[in-house]
Amino acid sequence: MSVQVYGKNSCQEVLDSQKEILQAFIMEETNSDFLNVLERKHVLVNMISKIEFKKMFQGNHQGVVFEIEDYKTYSLEEFLPTLNLSTNPLLIMLDGITDVHNFGAIIRTCEAGGVSGIIIPKNRSVKLGGVVSKTSSGAIENMNIIEVTNLRNTLEKLKKQGFWNVGTSLDANQDYSEIFVDRPLCVVIGSEGKGMSRLIKESVDFNVKIDMIGKINSLNASVSAGIIIFDILRKKMKK
Repeated sequence: MSVQVYGKNSCQEVLDSQKEILQAFIMEETNSDFLNVLERKHVLVNMISKIEFKKMFQGNHQGVVFEIEDYKTYSLEEFLPTLNLSTNPLLIMLDGITDVHNFGAIIRTCEAGGVSGIIIPKNRSVKLGGVVSKTSSGAIENMNIIEVTNLRNTLEKLKKQGFWNVGTSLDANQDYSEIFVDRPLCVVIGSEGKGMSRLIKESVDFNVKIDMIGKINSLNASVSAGIIIFDILRKKMKK
């Protein structure tokens, strides 16, 4: 299986990651900088006219598309041994996130905020691909994605490894600023409309909320993730 990655930032991240590029598509009279690098790497480059390029590729491609091997995901059993628990790593679990743009934005936020990995369910969840890569501005190349069959069981396994699991809910009693950072953490982000599922809400150690004073009572999932992730990062850096 292969995926197409498009846009300058995403393609540059692919180059920087040293990932194998199966072939590249460049719009004629554009992206000479990419062309030079690709030729040095002996990558097959397809030069395509502007008209044909726009027919082949939709969206904001910026005249460059790479075809690469499908993104690798990890099982929890593969991923956990790579963590140094003494550094109190932060994991983000996504419950019910199905929008590719939201997912891409969350990946970008996680990579910038020092998150060690993102846990997603194998079923009823957004899938990796070109749109996610584009929205993440290529941050997906530097982020571990862990696919699991059951989120609730995963929370139990993390707990046994010393993680504290924190949910996010509008009706929680505790504020997000009360999250402690002196232990491994897994923070669960639910979908915008429904939030976390009932089972997950009941399975975490405690839930936190982000207080709001406007008429809209919920935030975009990637914005919520950003507020919490960077507050945790701020407290870690203070220590």
